[in-house]
Amino acid sequence: MSEIEGVVERITYQNEENGFTVARLKTEEEKITIVGHLTNVRSGESLKLTGQWIMHPTYGKQFKVESFEVVPPMTIEGIQLYLGSGLIKGIGPVTAKKIVKTFGLSTLKMIEEHPEKLLEVEGIGPQKAEKIKKVFEEQKNVHQMMIFLRGVGITPALALKIYQHYGEKAAEIVKENPYRLADEVFGVGFKTADRIAGLLGRKDPASPERVSAGILYFLRKSTEAGHVFMPQEEFAAQVGLELGITVESVLTGISSLIRQKEVYLDEERLYLSVFYWTERKVAEKLCSLLMAPHSKELLLSKELAELKLSALTFEQRLAVEKANQEGVLLITGGPGTGKTTTVRSLTQLFSLKEQRIVLAAPTGRAAKRLAEATGEKAKTIHRLLEFGYTPGVGLKYGRNEECPLEADVVIIDEASMIDLLLFHHLLKAITPGTKLILVGDQDQLPSVGAGSVLRDLIASGVIPTVRLKTVFRQSKTSKIVTNAHRVNEGLMPELKGANDFYFIREPEPAKITEAIVRLVGVRLPRYLKCDPIEEIQVLSPMRKTVTGVENLNLELQRILNPESSSKPELLYAERLFRQGDKVMQIKNDYQKMIFNGDMGRILKIDPEEEELVVTFTEEKGERLVTYEYEELDELVLAYAISVHKSQGSEYPVIVLPVTTQHFLLLQRNLFYTAITRAKKMVVLVGTKKALAIAVKNNKIEKRNSWLDQLLKELQGNF
Repeated sequence: MSEIEGVVERITYQNEENGFTVARLKTEEEKITIVGHLTNVRSGESLKLTGQWIMHPTYGKQFKVESFEVVPPMTIEGIQLYLGSGLIKGIGPVTAKKIVKTFGLSTLKMIEEHPEKLLEVEGIGPQKAEKIKKVFEEQKNVHQMMIFLRGVGITPALALKIYQHYGEKAAEIVKENPYRLADEVFGVGFKTADRIAGLLGRKDPASPERVSAGILYFLRKSTEAGHVFMPQEEFAAQVGLELGITVESVLTGISSLIRQKEVYLDEERLYLSVFYWTERKVAEKLCSLLMAPHSKELLLSKELAELKLSALTFEQRLAVEKANQEGVLLITGGPGTGKTTTVRSLTQLFSLKEQRIVLAAPTGRAAKRLAEATGEKAKTIHRLLEFGYTPGVGLKYGRNEECPLEADVVIIDEASMIDLLLFHHLLKAITPGTKLILVGDQDQLPSVGAGSVLRDLIASGVIPTVRLKTVFRQSKTSKIVTNAHRVNEGLMPELKGANDFYFIREPEPAKITEAIVRLVGVRLPRYLKCDPIEEIQVLSPMRKTVTGVENLNLELQRILNPESSSKPELLYAERLFRQGDKVMQIKNDYQKMIFNGDMGRILKIDPEEEELVVTFTEEKGERLVTYEYEELDELVLAYAISVHKSQGSEYPVIVLPVTTQHFLLLQRNLFYTAITRAKKMVVLVGTKKALAIAVKNNKIEKRNSWLDQLLKELQGNF
């Protein structure tokens, strides 16, 4: 074994899943290539490495790392890289160079002991010096903790989050029970916590802390996959296999968590407790809304007949009549069947009797589209429920049982996107006597969050439902609409004679990506005279692979927003953000009131302060949101997004790779959802074989939920 020390000059390659890294290291004598599992080391860090020299047949001499330790930088260059690498907010590369030029090897000691001397550095005034002093004071504890945490495989950004969550006790808590991290800190999963536990010498695979953490982790993972509960026997076997322990040990852990009220077992259905009670309360509240007398007398049959409903189809008229009669109504239908026209008719109907109407949708884009279509105000569901941060209280919904919505009628569009937890909060804010009308397409993908609310309500047979089936004549001229219905019926789309639906044959995945980049970057903008960033959206079923979201984003960023001296950049965990980039939020941030799937553009980047500003389109217009460096794990590029993330949005043009490389996700409802996102044009790039697989595969992944059964059970009580 050999030992070397040096400064990481640049990261050539890094696998975020397993930490395998290729990097250039500058030692005192030379620059070398190092390879190994270095778990997200960053440029500028000083490392002490143990390993051996190897000769790669293509890349030559390399140092294969067996173990490593992050050490404080000892050279001028190392200190400069360290200060400018993002570890200390407020000091970017330019300021770092000036500081190190002034204080040399004493830089870190000077900042810690005599921060007032920063005023000697050109460009640093009292305000900035005070800010750097404050940040460095905060970093004193963080620095020591980071050295400890990096030794157990935690990135600098995540180490800072852990410190912010636990404060000075962070290292102590991690040593005492690393599994708390998986439970309490966003960005730390069970596998990371388990790896840390192993490095800390915790070797018992069946320890109570590990088993409990594993059970909760895999239950939460199941909710992320859409399940509300898991069958206990199947779940226990899965967890036992994942953790390398007996099923008996898992069942013992489940019993312990039941006593702690963390999980709930109903017959053989195992829930996280919050989902068990939420599912029951949703069913109970729906039944109370169904049976409640309406708050105001609505139109009589004679008055209904006098309304101008002749332009509506039979199903649309039925929807209007049912809305007049029922406390809860579901309206479902595919593209071109007149859902928007029906909602517009309903708002006119209720306005005649001076009913207080509120309109909402799950996303800002959907709410804005609803407002434009009806001429009425519309909000996101979160804003309708006045969700936000209250000083002294924290995050809460302003509208609930104590402070319900002031409405006689609540109409929710894009209802297929509503998950169980959000639906529960909506129902809590609706008083019995208020009408609830849910509008959506049951054949689209279900919600990103747990549950299958719209499908369950329809499947129960308890909630009155009207399905719009008639495709309007003007919609029949659109191949987007006709092909969406063909796909939904299991038929291949018609690919000839269309001016808004195109298929480009390309068998090789790498060539598919090249074709998409040419289409978005050159051909479509020239043909349609459109803005490729704002008006063209690439969708892909998968994140990985050459035709997946991540690679497509890199290629599209290169051509749509190329590198320029006039565009500041910010690198986060090998993720490059550039001013002007199209980005998407991937986590609900309740303090910023930005939600998973919201899309915007980077308006401004300040590399020195390590922050960026994103402008988001909302129902009221544009809103600017500032992200600090440690918050950038919430953002990804969005030139290409997954089909799931496109739900609730419409785009003038969508481009979709269709390849057998995505075999596992070639499903009819996913393909149907993708093409129904387009308003003006669909372009498919790939093979007809993959297209046929998607159309024929009508296997809808079953989500474990009990809402439809609960509604049937409760039906007998009213």
